[in-house]
Amino acid sequence: MKQTIVQVDAFTNKPFSGNPAAVCVLSSPKDDSWMQNVAQEMNLSETAFLIKQQDGYNLRWFTPATEVPLCGHATLASSHVLWSENHLSDNESARFHTKSGLLIAKKQQDWIELDFPANPSEEVSTTAELSQALGVPIKTVMKNSLGYLVEVESEELVREMQPNFTLLSELFPEVIVTSLAENSSEFDFVSRFFAPGLGINEDPVTGAAHCCLAPYWRNKLNKDEFLAYQASTRGGVVKVKYPGENRVFLSGQAVTVLRGEIIS
Repeated sequence: MKQTIVQVDAFTNKPFSGNPAAVCVLSSPKDDSWMQNVAQEMNLSETAFLIKQQDGYNLRWFTPATEVPLCGHATLASSHVLWSENHLSDNESARFHTKSGLLIAKKQQDWIELDFPANPSEEVSTTAELSQALGVPIKTVMKNSLGYLVEVESEELVREMQPNFTLLSELFPEVIVTSLAENSSEFDFVSRFFAPGLGINEDPVTGAAHCCLAPYWRNKLNKDEFLAYQASTRGGVVKVKYPGENRVFLSGQAVTVLRGEIIS
């Protein structure tokens, strides 16, 4: 039986920017090896697989190399597909049952708000190897369940850095690098996310990283709401709201760029 697959650019309002994800709303259950093969075939940072259940959808995310426990941009893309392909009406919430618990998305005009678990960090000692791997001087190093969170001195450093991915993959497989945005910018902070350990040298826009960035910048700036920019080549905009405790609210936009069928 043919299976529909939709490709969506997430955290953007225009095609060919933001972070692309493939989304399969499955017509019947598929085994893990099939889903991993499809993700490898799509060769995007994430492919999402959904199947309807009594109270929402079961949702899983696969990179070309492995399954991951949480992915923000592919959840945003999945939510967009459920509404744009008429699986849900605009006034219905999207409820996702995942390995990271229940995730809820709500449509708010042309934005989608995701309710995600916060991922706070603890400060750790910096190392010469980490600075060498990133190719920039480091201001602060934090550690969380996703990986390392590194603050550097300027937006220019974030944008222009060229990491050594071989060294990163060996020693620091997932790293968020961030700084305050320039004073003239509309954004509060900028970031990039490197994940060679997941088979992704650089992810264009990363919801899960902003679950770490929200508590970090809330503590530093003493505010609850941010407009963030992930400064990859494709780039993407994330609205972040973190009132404290254990939930982060991420908002983004999304556009469909491709629709096809898997025939195997």
